[in-house]
Amino acid sequence: MDFRTTLPFSQSPFQLHHRQSVLALGSCFAEHIGQRLIDRKFGLTLNPFGILYNPASILGSLRLLEAGRPVERGELFQHQDLWHHFSFHSRFSHPDAPTALEQMNASITEVHRNWEAIDRLILTWGTAYAYRHLGQDEIVANCHKLPGETFERFRLKGESIVETYTEFLSRLKKDKPGLQVLISVSPVRHLRDGLVDNQRSKAVLLLAAETLSQELDFVHYFPAYELVLDDLRDYRFYDRDLAHPNSVAVDYVWDYFRRACFSPEAQAIDARIDPVLRAARHRPFHTDTAAFRKFCTQQLEKIAELEAQFPFIDLSKEKQHFLNG
Repeated sequence: MDFRTTLPFSQSPFQLHHRQSVLALGSCFAEHIGQRLIDRKFGLTLNPFGILYNPASILGSLRLLEAGRPVERGELFQHQDLWHHFSFHSRFSHPDAPTALEQMNASITEVHRNWEAIDRLILTWGTAYAYRHLGQDEIVANCHKLPGETFERFRLKGESIVETYTEFLSRLKKDKPGLQVLISVSPVRHLRDGLVDNQRSKAVLLLAAETLSQELDFVHYFPAYELVLDDLRDYRFYDRDLAHPNSVAVDYVWDYFRRACFSPEAQAIDARIDPVLRAARHRPFHTDTAAFRKFCTQQLEKIAELEAQFPFIDLSKEKQHFLNG
């Protein structure tokens, strides 16, 4: 008897290779996959506004990055001794307003400078619930612990998500003919919404993602939600908060993503650089031995060979590690 339903493997039309410029935006689950792509030497920019959860805030961030408009001093507000911006995660907040402003604008400028080269978008939607600031009448990406009465909490409509994304992505495709977009729904459970409302929220996102992938041939869906909720389907694969997938679940989704979305060239390169990356993570007990010095020399030789064959792969961090060794 079968005691588990397994999601059949399907090759994705969305293909990645190391020479592309990729932008990933979304919830904390996007951070896991995005950081692994960075670690594997893909040219990826991850969450330049910090973690984002709802589709409206993610789309708003994309528009800001495209325009490259800097944040102005008057857009910041002070709360609990820090200066914040409603479009940025609190990791950009700072006790000094000019410092906060500098960090935020540096992040926008870095992505906008490379905007024309970006031809892959990875978007992870976390929740359909959003917060509208009552005074400014705009959806915020982060409430920064302001009093609840400052905001109106509401659920985005699927039709609105589809309409706004279709307009933006279709226009972007005209400027970027090679553009490909991958949308996923985060398997992180938003328990504060309640179990029923969390499922309704995810349903809105799933249906909106389906409609976009059907209507726009360059938009594709990745089943991160189904891999955790329907394939693994067990609390063993969640952290102690019962909301976030644990490292085993992330590994499982990553392996599926790698097989589905890496181009044949990317998979071949990944296999070649993997031994060097693993060697760089190794922490020996004794570094003052001839054996360890020989080990470092061998790794430097491998890096030199890889750099000659794949000059677009940045192994400078690993090279410095073995030079210091």
